[in-house]
Amino acid sequence: MPAVQLLLLACLVWGVGARTAQFRKANDRSGRCQYTFSVASPNESSCPEQGQAMSAIQDLQRDSSEQRAALESTEARLSSLEALLHRLTSGQAAAPWDTQEGLQRELELAYRDLVRDKSALEEEKRRLQAENGDLARRLESSSKEVARLRRGQCPQARSTSEDVPPGSKEVSKWNLENVDFQELKSELTEVPASRILKESPSGHPRSEEGGTGCGELIWVGEPVTLRTAETLTGKYGVWMRDPKAAYPYTQETTWRIDTVGTDVRQVFEYDLISQFLRGYPSKVHVLPRPLESTGAVVYQGSLYFQGEESRTVIRYELRTETLKAEKEIPGAGYHGQFPYSWGGYTDIDLAVDETGLWVIYSTEAAKGAIVLSKLNPENLELEQTWETNIRKQSVANAFIICSTLYTISSYSLPDATVNFAYDTGTGSSKALTVPFKNRYKYSSMIDYNPLEKKLFAWDNFNMVTYDIKLSQM
Repeated sequence: MPAVQLLLLACLVWGVGARTAQFRKANDRSGRCQYTFSVASPNESSCPEQGQAMSAIQDLQRDSSEQRAALESTEARLSSLEALLHRLTSGQAAAPWDTQEGLQRELELAYRDLVRDKSALEEEKRRLQAENGDLARRLESSSKEVARLRRGQCPQARSTSEDVPPGSKEVSKWNLENVDFQELKSELTEVPASRILKESPSGHPRSEEGGTGCGELIWVGEPVTLRTAETLTGKYGVWMRDPKAAYPYTQETTWRIDTVGTDVRQVFEYDLISQFLRGYPSKVHVLPRPLESTGAVVYQGSLYFQGEESRTVIRYELRTETLKAEKEIPGAGYHGQFPYSWGGYTDIDLAVDETGLWVIYSTEAAKGAIVLSKLNPENLELEQTWETNIRKQSVANAFIICSTLYTISSYSLPDATVNFAYDTGTGSSKALTVPFKNRYKYSSMIDYNPLEKKLFAWDNFNMVTYDIKLSQM
């Protein structure tokens, strides 16, 4: 080993320097000649143990390894310095300046892009501010117009004598056929229409101001579209207002249910008519039990509906969001046994009129003819029942006005009619031919609101209203 040789060499040097080395030759026990060279240690009085000798050898090896590593590190640093010197002498040292210039150019391009984007954003901001100002002005103008209408002060304009009907001196300058005006008129439901206009949009006379009496239905106006459903679940549904609103609700509070699909539980509530028109519900009720079809109504603060796949009518109090009562209608068909002609599981249809809460249905005993029952709104007990001679599946829908049942001939024909009337007071029915328009050709719900004296309907995604006229009693 090199370390051992180095140790022997060191001993030889020390021996020569001290002049204490000895040389001897002699035969060993086998007779062979053996040379012996001895050097005295200058520091040690006696020879170290074998373990101590190995320790010394290991120390020498470790020192040798450290020196070799240091040498290799030095060589590496020298190589790096030589490479740097070569780059400096060959002109490569200028490269970092090129890189810096490239970065500077990229930064300048990015800055120009940012300036351009900033300009575009500022222009968009100015445009939005201008639109916001315009909308604010329009809103202020609309608010003033609504306030004027609520005070019953319609804008009036003088007209020439040839344009004024005999006996009239003033006419409204509104375009009565304009849809925007009709929607505004529908929104202001708390203002009696007769107080604003003497004639309806289509020229038919209205009931006298303040008239709340009952009579026979003799005219139904053109449908006025208030809102269109946004999704396929709104193909058919039901919407309503409470004719006897209970706190915290008002006559303006509106409810809507999209009834396409299974497990229908959501009831959208709108505090204001403007929220309903824009589609922004103030609350969404989730019913504890799913409802079926389009026969639901709201009356005295409760939602009344038919339970899914049952002949049970349920009362759900909207304020407390709890079920207050439920009642099975004896023998009533359900889930497609006796629906209206359009289908939709419309076997049980609830209705409200001036006298209270009703349920329209049919039974096996009645052989499919319409049966009417007056309901107690608190406990849903049947107070009185009438059986008509009108086959339920032959009519498209039905509603009740002043304790008289009216039916619609078709849900899809554009020019349908109110074709039958059944008077519960006399127990007799008769045929009618009062025109009724299905503007969107799929009327799935028609209900009467006794407070507003209008029909509410759901026609192929569209929520519409109809003005009506009753004969004088």
